[in-house]
Amino acid sequence: MAPEKISSKGQAWFCTTGLPSDIVIEVGEMSFHLHKFPLMSRSKKLNLLILDQKPLTKRKPSNSKNEIEEEDDEDEEEEERDELEEEEEIQEVELPRISLPNFPGGPEIFEIAAKFCYGVKIDMTPSNSIPLHCASDYLEMTEEFSAENLLSRTDRFLSQSVFRNLKDSLKALKSCEGEILSIAEQLGLVQRCIDAIASRANSSDLSSLFGWPITEKGSTTSSLRRKTVIRSDTWVDELAGLSLPIYTRVILAMKSKNVTPDLIEGSLISYAKRTIPGLSRSTRHNAPVLVPSEDEQRELLQTVISNLPKEKTSAGLNTAKFLFGLLRTVSILHASESSRNSLEKKIASQLEHATLDDLLIPSYSCLVETLYDVDCVERILRGFLEGLERNGEGNEERNGEDWVTRRLVPVGKLIDGYLAEIATDLNLRPERFCDLALMLPDQARIVDDGLYRAIDIYLKAHPGITEEDKERVTSVMDYQKLTLEACTHAAQNERLPLRAVVQVLFFEQLQLRRAITRTIFATEEQAESEAEAAGEQTREVGTSWRAAVRGNQLLRLDMDSMRCRVQELEKECTTMRKAIERIDKRGEEEGDAKKGSMVAKRFGCKFRTQVCDSQQRTVVAPPRRPRIEQSP
Repeated sequence: MAPEKISSKGQAWFCTTGLPSDIVIEVGEMSFHLHKFPLMSRSKKLNLLILDQKPLTKRKPSNSKNEIEEEDDEDEEEEERDELEEEEEIQEVELPRISLPNFPGGPEIFEIAAKFCYGVKIDMTPSNSIPLHCASDYLEMTEEFSAENLLSRTDRFLSQSVFRNLKDSLKALKSCEGEILSIAEQLGLVQRCIDAIASRANSSDLSSLFGWPITEKGSTTSSLRRKTVIRSDTWVDELAGLSLPIYTRVILAMKSKNVTPDLIEGSLISYAKRTIPGLSRSTRHNAPVLVPSEDEQRELLQTVISNLPKEKTSAGLNTAKFLFGLLRTVSILHASESSRNSLEKKIASQLEHATLDDLLIPSYSCLVETLYDVDCVERILRGFLEGLERNGEGNEERNGEDWVTRRLVPVGKLIDGYLAEIATDLNLRPERFCDLALMLPDQARIVDDGLYRAIDIYLKAHPGITEEDKERVTSVMDYQKLTLEACTHAAQNERLPLRAVVQVLFFEQLQLRRAITRTIFATEEQAESEAEAAGEQTREVGTSWRAAVRGNQLLRLDMDSMRCRVQELEKECTTMRKAIERIDKRGEEEGDAKKGSMVAKRFGCKFRTQVCDSQQRTVVAPPRRPRIEQSP
């Protein structure tokens, strides 16, 4: 059948085929002027309804007709006949009307179904496939009534296209919400969408959830420098747009399909940030259009908390910040105690990933005197220590000290920083301060400098406490774990009690003594190590020892020859000096010029006594002899 030309005018919809319409279908506020035959050939329901209708025809009243009959003028009669002919052409017939109240999908979906009845090619999408399926079931467009009908076409499209894709399944599920939800539930379409989503989510890539690769330890070098946001084009955003009842069913289905806890937790985080005001600082895309009421927010919050995985997920740093945000919201909305306890246990399992800002939870109750909720932090810390002990006992591989220290030391620094922050609170009693400081075991603090800083701040902020309370506060500190810098500061701290200062001085002297002892031992060990190294080096060069001995022997021969030559020169110098002395004695008998010429001729050279003296001082045999003898 050739496609029909479709048009709509205002609240009326027309199928212009060249033939006048013979049936009107009312869907909502829209009137569809159609033809009986195409509808009756595809829809069993419309076929029965049309057969029960009887059309009535009426002609428009014409006031001009009576006027024409009363006039006798022939010209006027001719004009009136022309008008009557025109009126016959535009004659209106009151067509049978069929009303379809509560039609699934409304006028838009009925228009698509009507086009299908006329043989027009329709465009099925994930968003309109389920409403079309419900509409075809409502109109009874089944295979029994007509081959290749709309019901089988939509079912085939859902099975072969929509349910094989995660995002398309989410779009189809979102289209179920609203007026067609009850019909979609009866037809089993909602559950089919949920099962498809859970199955596809289980095989989806984890990187599509967060937008970057995630390692087993929870983060990579590049991801630590990025903000913890979820990309807007991921399927998680589509999932976060569902209503709470449908979303809860999806999460339960994902758990039954053993979907990874990272995906479930990431989805819950995205859903909570989008639906609960105040959780996300960036509200440009995630803020709901209509702010839910306090009861609705409380229900959303409790649902998210109850579905959080018990297991520890990989994105611990990002999750910890989000969980503390939930905890603040629990206090503001006064959620159930079970939700608070469950959330605190979840936070305790990854307390080492928290920051100081996360722990600073304000006290929202008028019954609590302190500025921050110290009781909440104590419960979380207690849960962390209990879980650490429980996991250590359950797994022998984790009993090593390295594993315990790796988790305890960050928490120890975190609690010391928290103590320093709350120390300025005037309503914080000394026993509360001490109880929180003493909860950590000894191995949680490598040094107690952070704890000493918190104690000093507390004593400075509470100058009016008694000496007994001062000693109680300072007793939580291990003076042996203070560094020399901290000891030097504490020894001059006037706020500390006298007993504490004495202990600080004692352990400071002890540390100095230990430092000196370690220095001496280190020097001796270094000497021994150098001796051992020299021995090893001697053994290594043993093969070249003979060559060195031969070289020393040659050097000794050269030195001996040089020594002989020096001795000869000394003898010549002595002889010349004696000759000069004899010549000086004869100076009275002979002239100076003649004497000089005779001496020059006799010895064959000219020199002065200074030359002989300098030569005598230069040649020193005894120091050279021991050096030659010491050579091997």
